[in-house]
Amino acid sequence: MPSRNEAPEWLRNPTGRTLTTGIVLALLYLGRSVLMPLALAILLSLLVAPLVRALRRLRVGRTFSVLVAVSAMGFACLGVAAAIGTQILHIAASLPQYELNVQRKLKTLEDVTTNPLLRLTDETSRLTGIGMPVPALPVQTGDVEHSVPAAMSGAAPLEILWHPVQCAGIVLLILIFVLLDHPSLRDRFVRIAGATDIRSATIALNDAGERLSRLFASQLLVNVAFGVAIWMSLGILRLPQAFLCGLLAAVMRFVPYLGVGMAAVFAALLALAVDPGWSLAVGTLGVFILLDIVVGQLVEPHLYGYATGLSPLSVVVAAIFWGWLWGAVGLILSTPLTVCLLVAGRHLKGLGALELLLGNAPALTLPQRFYQRALSGDPHEIIADARAFLRSESLGAYCDHVMIPALHLVRLDTEAGAATAEQQLKIRRVIIDVAVALSGSCRDLPLRRNRGTVLEAVSAGRWLRQQREQLTGKWQGPIGVPRGSIVICMALGSAADDLASELLVRLLRGERMDARNFSPSELDAGLPPGADPAGVAIVFLVSAFSSREREHVDSLSRPIHELLPNANLIRVFCRGVTTLSASDNDDANAETTVHSLSEAVKICKTWHETCGRRDLSLGPQRNDLPAFLTRKSRT
Repeated sequence: MPSRNEAPEWLRNPTGRTLTTGIVLALLYLGRSVLMPLALAILLSLLVAPLVRALRRLRVGRTFSVLVAVSAMGFACLGVAAAIGTQILHIAASLPQYELNVQRKLKTLEDVTTNPLLRLTDETSRLTGIGMPVPALPVQTGDVEHSVPAAMSGAAPLEILWHPVQCAGIVLLILIFVLLDHPSLRDRFVRIAGATDIRSATIALNDAGERLSRLFASQLLVNVAFGVAIWMSLGILRLPQAFLCGLLAAVMRFVPYLGVGMAAVFAALLALAVDPGWSLAVGTLGVFILLDIVVGQLVEPHLYGYATGLSPLSVVVAAIFWGWLWGAVGLILSTPLTVCLLVAGRHLKGLGALELLLGNAPALTLPQRFYQRALSGDPHEIIADARAFLRSESLGAYCDHVMIPALHLVRLDTEAGAATAEQQLKIRRVIIDVAVALSGSCRDLPLRRNRGTVLEAVSAGRWLRQQREQLTGKWQGPIGVPRGSIVICMALGSAADDLASELLVRLLRGERMDARNFSPSELDAGLPPGADPAGVAIVFLVSAFSSREREHVDSLSRPIHELLPNANLIRVFCRGVTTLSASDNDDANAETTVHSLSEAVKICKTWHETCGRRDLSLGPQRNDLPAFLTRKSRT
């Protein structure tokens, strides 16, 4: 027996999934005459169920509640059909007075389209000698007179109307029994789908019901509003029967993609018939096109996306698929049926690919997108995503939540041997482009032809630092500075640490702080001549993510304390994409530890605001910063 939340063995096997998909498609196609009314009835039951529950709360019997709800829905549909039919009959009775307009328009269309084409064809035939007239064969008039009535006699009006009436009766009958047996059907579904996990089956059923209810409510609201807008707009244009056009537009909009076009053609033909000119027909088509663009591009993507969780592409593909499978009924039911597939993919592991293909949730996380685009050598899309992220978050947050986790993914693939040297070089180039673009230093970049050879020997962080040193010098600024005014960022040794350290420097410089990036070997060589050790206020030991370089961090602390006795030493141990190990806990470290670049920037800003106003000649006190952090954590 499969474990909890686990798909059966035959469904987890790729061959089993392929055979199952083929069998299901064959059953859906061959059994469409039975399945289409059943699907319509079940979906209509979700629409009528709230009215049944409301009547039940009023202590009305279930049978009477179902009959009242179904009757109300039936009378509403008959009322709409009667209104449309009455208006159409009124138009048919008024058509003779517009006969002259229709004939004039047809003559104009013939002169514009058919006659020039015929003249072109005749001239071509005369010049080439191809297509000479062929003598017409004699036609037996008796055959025509007998054949037309024979063809017309087989399509009686009652036979044409019988099929939709029959389908409607079957749907209503199934709907009544579905509503009468609703609790039992729900229990049977939970029993079948969740034999080993009733909780998950119940959640899936509730999820599907909520999504479909929101979809139906959204569709009804949007279509009614669209019909009212069409009615009012055509009324302003003084089109007769504007109410009929609005009502037809609201009803036909339930048919995806084709319904609005059919309603627009009907309204345009009506305008051509009643108006001697062409302006009314053009205005009518313009109203339909404009309102459909507004509703389809601005309203529906947000409203339906929230209601269903489907991506726009999946809605279009679903309409094509279900329309091919079940015709017009499949086109109408395409979105609700696709919502059911989405829910099945979300709650059944064996069908998880359906949620990925149909849902509107991002397929990749932001770090994964960064890594994937970097592998493709495309910095432009990464920069576009970053700028969208920066509209609501800070650059430090982007580095913490996107860039450094992406570096961790690169490190994991590199250690596994999955990333080649060429791919690593391409990733370093993309990272440099992104870092330079986001830090506002695009104009200072050297030429790309020089960059490729340099990057083969140095990391991206070292290259970015060298770029700054071209402007600020080897020591990245003046040596003679006020006491306690410099912040040093020091990487622990890996290429990712170098980049994280350089990113922190750029973040701090963006906040108008004198931040500099040095390696441990440079500090071992001592301070430059004339430099005051008291000029350094804070030293950050930066690590991009948990790695073997962190194991040697304690060996760096003592030399730094000896060289910079007044500096406050802080460890910046970023998390990457994995959880912290036991060695990364704050209690195990002698120095203060933070876990993001944003926290380090915030510490420096607060430190300068609170301690930078005092007399810098006194020099910073080394124990002040940990005490400040302790007070901050308590608050």
